[in-house]
This record gives sequence, structure tokens and C-alpha cells, in this order.
Amino acid sequence: MNDPVDISKIKDPMVLDSYNALLRAAELARETAIQTNTGIVISRDGKITHISADELRAEAQAKMQNCSN
Repeated sequence: MNDPVDISKIKDPMVLDSYNALLRAAELARETAIQTNTGIVISRDGKITHISADELRAEAQAKMQNCSN
């Protein structure tokens, strides 16, 4: 696997826009999984990880609480 690249060092606006689009798509996938009570599968630290809808709800709730503080 390739080493991660520091996104702040990338100057190409198209690459930055693509990265931001991926972030939006990931958030939408999480929201859809919560609404449909299904999980998602991601790669975390090089390992395939299954995240249930309940875990996604807990993460979303924690994120909302952090934003309101």
C-alpha cells in the first residue's frame, strides 16, 4: 500500500476537489446506512472494518455533541 500524502501539500485544484468529493461521498454513505439500518465496510489502518448502523449513529451523535460544545 502507498504511504499517505499530506493533502495540504497538494497544489492541483482538481485533486483537492476530488478529495473533498470523496469526503462528501463518505458522509453521504454513512447517512444512508443509518437511514436504511445497514452497515458500511471501510479500510481502517490497512484492515477491512465493518461498522454497524448503531455504531454509525453513536459516531454521528458524538460528532454532533462535539460541534455544539
